[in-house]
Amino acid sequence: MTNISQEMVDTYEKEGVVFVKGLFAKQVEILRAGIARNMAEPGPYAAENLLKGEAGRFFDDYCNWQRISEFQETIAHSDVVEVAAKLMRSKRVQLFHDHVLVKEPGTAKATPWHQDGPYYFIEGQQTISFWSPLDPVREASLRCVACSHLWEKEVLPKRWLLDTAFYPDPEKYMAVPDPDAEGMNIREFEMEAGDAVAFNFRTLHGARGNISQNRRRAFSLRLIGDDARYVTRPGRTSPPFDGHEMVAGQILRQDWFPILRQ
Repeated sequence: MTNISQEMVDTYEKEGVVFVKGLFAKQVEILRAGIARNMAEPGPYAAENLLKGEAGRFFDDYCNWQRISEFQETIAHSDVVEVAAKLMRSKRVQLFHDHVLVKEPGTAKATPWHQDGPYYFIEGQQTISFWSPLDPVREASLRCVACSHLWEKEVLPKRWLLDTAFYPDPEKYMAVPDPDAEGMNIREFEMEAGDAVAFNFRTLHGARGNISQNRRRAFSLRLIGDDARYVTRPGRTSPPFDGHEMVAGQILRQDWFPILRQ
């Protein structure tokens, strides 16, 4: 089992982010194969995140675990579910979705600062996302603002390419901050393939561009715990999961979002 100390659990609760060494170390090759398949056969949510004239390639896609067996195998045979339960202090662990993000060499574009939570139809503090590079990462690592998951207001969700508000009522959200300029406490890690950063859905995060000569393939897995409930949003969420028929306050339907531990 991946060693999760009490200090790591406490850090996750307090700061909303913690580094997990080697969480997917045994699954690196199978995840690389899964990402290759995902890029060759993109799903309906696949996106290219560069404007015309911007160098490199920034590909992402999500919600493919049902059709890509390599992702299913990773979820079933890694320690990720038990690690999630410990870090969230939760008995139940439920699958929300997977996410693949690939920055090819020479892609200078950064991943914008954002919280995942406002894009989702989920509320609750027992949430966790694992971001794991499948290549050694120095310059293009994930960056997380410590304790931002405890902010009273959610950060305005935006469309990455257009830089426009995702929902029609942006006034209810706080403006996207500039953590570097504002001197915020940023957690950033040099990582080997299979290491992971675990962070809360409401933790502000982003990533540097990949100006190296190496690919930066990353696999992310989003899981939820005991207190997570469906919440209505002022517009179509991302992922949208159209036609789910859930109502506010409900545990996510188990036929769409399997319970992995209870």
